[in-house]
Amino acid sequence: MFGLYITHPQVKIDPEVPVPKWGLSDIGAERARKAVSSDWAKRLTRIISSDETKAIETAEILAEAAGVTIEIVHGMHENDRSATGFLPPDKFEEAANWFFAHPQESFRGWERAVDAQARIVSAVETILSAHDAAAPIAFVGHGGVGTLLKCHLAGRPIGRDRDQPGGGGNLYAFGLADRRLSCDWTPIEDWRG
Repeated sequence: MFGLYITHPQVKIDPEVPVPKWGLSDIGAERARKAVSSDWAKRLTRIISSDETKAIETAEILAEAAGVTIEIVHGMHENDRSATGFLPPDKFEEAANWFFAHPQESFRGWERAVDAQARIVSAVETILSAHDAAAPIAFVGHGGVGTLLKCHLAGRPIGRDRDQPGGGGNLYAFGLADRRLSCDWTPIEDWRG
């Protein structure tokens, strides 16, 4: 059976609001609603979310379609970038490139990529160790740590070339029995299960 890692779609960017408190934009919410029209969303038996607002909002839309309650796991948050605060998009992309290229080092006080990877892998593995491998499950979170988890599942080194395209609202699937990737990043409204 399948497990999914789903990234939140587009958000309302507000430099005056801490990034973990950003919510979905109208476009992001509409994309999540469109995704739940697919059969895969209705098959989910568990939905695990990061504790950041944008992930919770995405998970709630999925949970309504699946008829389940979301479970919030605090260790699934995005890599901690609070040391720099908000960065404009061009500066953020430069910082993210550096973060992935130097996984053993901290970018200006950010959580190191290796530490963020160990945290997300531990959170997911802890949940899956007690989960029925015949029951579809989704983890809803963020692109950075989602990519770090994907690198782990693929047995590949940390690299930005394995990051999601388009900046959010994507998923990848993996087998629950073998933890092997079964599809690469795909827009949430396009995946058919």
